[in-house]
Amino acid sequence: MSMLARLDGYFEAESRREHSKHNLRVGMAHTLEDLRAFQRLRHQVFVEEMGAKLELAEAGIEQDRFDPFCQHLLVWDVSTGRVVGGYRILTDSQAARAGGFYSETEFDLSRLLAIPGRRVEVGRTCVHPDYRSGSVISLLWSGLARYMLMHRYDFLMGCASIPLHQGTDTIASVWQSVAERHLSPPEWRVFPRLSFDSLDLAAGTTPEPLPPLLKGYLRLGAQICGEPAFDPAFNVADLFILLSLDRVSARYARHFIHRG
Repeated sequence: MSMLARLDGYFEAESRREHSKHNLRVGMAHTLEDLRAFQRLRHQVFVEEMGAKLELAEAGIEQDRFDPFCQHLLVWDVSTGRVVGGYRILTDSQAARAGGFYSETEFDLSRLLAIPGRRVEVGRTCVHPDYRSGSVISLLWSGLARYMLMHRYDFLMGCASIPLHQGTDTIASVWQSVAERHLSPPEWRVFPRLSFDSLDLAAGTTPEPLPPLLKGYLRLGAQICGEPAFDPAFNVADLFILLSLDRVSARYARHFIHRG
């Protein structure tokens, strides 16, 4: 049995345990109302909680031009019927129809897209503030692992965001933490469209803990593909991550699930 098959079996068993313990369910959005519920959650997390400055076409709804081309992996609280977490997934074939990946609005991906293999991009990761114990992220990873295995994708990619509410010292510290051990090979590098030109990424700063989701990606074997990009709308620094499924370690996957 392959490493990924063992990993998928683990995720599926974990999903059943979390469903039983927390009355949660993971699955794809199938209706417009499913999508709208996720977009309302995104508004709550990104706009109301994090203070993102976005042009909203509709009050209380966070959406963009990529949504119609994406699939949306959601977690529901079965007891209330509400969406409590989600990812959106943009496949390489759908990205071609959308005019590119979302990440291409922040990075030049020319080198990366020349790598042979099938890829999916994940984004808009969010969890309702009442459900941030780790169970929702565990279920999202369960669903994502099964999706990638079922459709035989080779790479998972996306942006890991670091809030800049306290200025740029945080991203400088995070960059120092990840650059030494987790940088991709040069041929896999991406280049920010809006860089931190004034940020001394090599300056000595007080070490900051890595954001939990970024830490989880790195423990799974993800690589950082270059310097961060500045996203002024969300007021975050985005690190581009790439996870080759060939690098996934079942041991690190278990560690991520239990501590995500």
